Amino acid sequence: MTDFNTELARYNMIEQQVRPWDVLDPQTLEVMASTPRERFVPKELANLAFTDTEIPLEHEQTMLEPKLEGRILQLLTIKPTDRILEIGTGSGYLTACLAKIGGNVVSVDIYPEFGQHAQQQLAGLGLSNVKFEVGDASQGWKQDGEFDVIVVTGSLPMQQEALHQSLTTGGRMFAVIGNDLLMDAQLITRISANEWNIESLFETHLPPLLNAKKPQAFVF
Repeated sequence: MTDFNTELARYNMIEQQVRPWDVLDPQTLEVMASTPRERFVPKELANLAFTDTEIPLEHEQTMLEPKLEGRILQLLTIKPTDRILEIGTGSGYLTACLAKIGGNVVSVDIYPEFGQHAQQQLAGLGLSNVKFEVGDASQGWKQDGEFDVIVVTGSLPMQQEALHQSLTTGGRMFAVIGNDLLMDAQLITRISANEWNIESLFETHLPPLLNAKKPQAFVF
């Protein structure tokens, strides 16, 4: 793929996929245009870097669609001072976008190779405000305190109270809640110490976040 074709493909991704999904925020569009998505895609799937699809990664995980990544970045109204928790590093592309917009990012993944690959790519882009951690953040990530923004890149079968508690007052979390049949993208905002606002956004589908707490089965 030549540089010209790469830039044309990136332009078309934004104009034909991201913008039509009501992602019009200039900051979001700029960060997606300036972050080389092709560096984060598995090499053997480089030709899919700008397509409107979930790109498969190792461990049966996927790279989110560009339009969904754009919608997430726009919805969270990230400020330069925000502390961000990303649960599920995955390809690292969304991590890079978050790092460019926010103050600092903690990105947690169960699989160490995801963080290792992402760290290499971010270093190559001159981004040093991300701390990569290996672990299970499905029940929150208390070791790094509270966060202004939380992004959960795998679906959750139900609301996770521990994650709600990890938000600062005024903090925002993007999560996809539900099971295989019905999943609802939500923006969860902490209003006060004991109050959260949950806004239903749109239906979508994401692979489940490993080890997320599930509803108790009904027993007769």
